[in-house]
Amino acid sequence: MMKLSSYFRPKSCWTLAALTLGSTLLLSGCEDGELETLIESVKEATTEQPQFCETKAAPFAHALCQVSQNELLEADSALSLHLFWKSGQWQAGQKDGNARLADQDQSIQPLYKFNNLLADLPKSSELKFATNAGMYNSEFGPIGYTVLQGTQILSLNLNQGAGNFHMMPNGVLWWDKNNRVSITESHKLNEMLQSGMAKPWYATQSGPILVIDGKIHPKFNPTSTSQKTRNGVGICEDGNLKFVTSNEPVNFYQFASLFKEDLNCNNALFLDGGIASALYAPDISHQDNKNMGVMVGLIEDHSGDEQ
Repeated sequence: MMKLSSYFRPKSCWTLAALTLGSTLLLSGCEDGELETLIESVKEATTEQPQFCETKAAPFAHALCQVSQNELLEADSALSLHLFWKSGQWQAGQKDGNARLADQDQSIQPLYKFNNLLADLPKSSELKFATNAGMYNSEFGPIGYTVLQGTQILSLNLNQGAGNFHMMPNGVLWWDKNNRVSITESHKLNEMLQSGMAKPWYATQSGPILVIDGKIHPKFNPTSTSQKTRNGVGICEDGNLKFVTSNEPVNFYQFASLFKEDLNCNNALFLDGGIASALYAPDISHQDNKNMGVMVGLIEDHSGDEQ
């Protein structure tokens, strides 16, 4: 049992602070209002902050960051998922509900690094974790379908071509204005967009899809010697959205197997790899210093905490 101690403050309370729910809180000599203040202070001192990211050693070394989809969907949730690309995007979206980042506006530079993103956020917004999101060109602009705060920056890319992005099927990570997150194969999403079934508030296209409807991408080879550090995202059976960054080189099959077999994700999307794979995760004291295009991050809004 935890040993408790008390202390005396003149003209204040004798206090015996309870550090566990099963302990007893003893008070005497309290002035009006001090009891309530003391109880709240004990609650604050004993409430653990949720941890969103952790490191794992098996089946290969990787970082795992996750958030509950149900928590994102709560009407009064302080947590929300966002895409970031250029400076000032957040503030513009907060004011008028739309991003001011037209693709032709070359005067606004990409954020490039996590430090720039952190500096760009309002003081009331805390970045819990972030990664690179989707692939980009030499000017750090997206090469696939991109939507920021309801504004389409780039149309859906259904072209054939070389490279990982065009290893069909590829897909789109997207969510609506209520933070309902989906990973959808690109051609299927095209049909949903045309019919009005899908109304993305944020979207980023990348490829290949790692896992689609519970099956690993058919072109992945378990014995492939193409090994790189990689990062991706999955929507999993436990209701969590899971971002994974490998801390050692792996091939596509190994990476996809982690999502399917270990994390139980029915759908997962490759974001990028090699020098483009980046992670910001203060929970595990990790911050890469790489240039990126669009980033995806989890924000906790503290504006409601202000008195």
